[in-house]
Amino acid sequence: MEADDMFQIGDNIVYPMHGAGIIEAIEEKEFSDEKQQYYVIKMSISHMKVMIPTRKISGSRIRPVTDLLALNNVMHVFQHGESDQLLTWKERHTINTNKIKTGDIQDGAEVVRDLMRMKKEKALNASEKKMLDEAHEFLLSELEVIEGITEKQIKSFC
Repeated sequence: MEADDMFQIGDNIVYPMHGAGIIEAIEEKEFSDEKQQYYVIKMSISHMKVMIPTRKISGSRIRPVTDLLALNNVMHVFQHGESDQLLTWKERHTINTNKIKTGDIQDGAEVVRDLMRMKKEKALNASEKKMLDEAHEFLLSELEVIEGITEKQIKSFC
């Protein structure tokens, strides 16, 4: 897929483990006598700029921001989905880390949901607190740029 077919300047994207960002430019750079096109992405959480070769974008798991229709299903699972209470801390950590790495909004919302539920029952350990904070920040960074989303919908994930 050509760069022009994948993303355009101004598109909101989600980069797994980094949250939402915006394509600010598509630039051509030369390294080791080879010219390549790069997406220049400004990340909303860290405010850092990331450059990713356009030819590697499909393997990076970067995706467009979720639309409002898909968000309704995510909200339903977030509010009514079941949490697996019988996992050990180590199993939970592995599963949650893998979910966050997918970059999928549903997976991220499940991590936030499950850790928020656990936090209500007992104090989270330092690692799970950090994971909850990061997963929640990634989720909110995407929610804030979904076109047509209401403040009430965003708050339903808090």
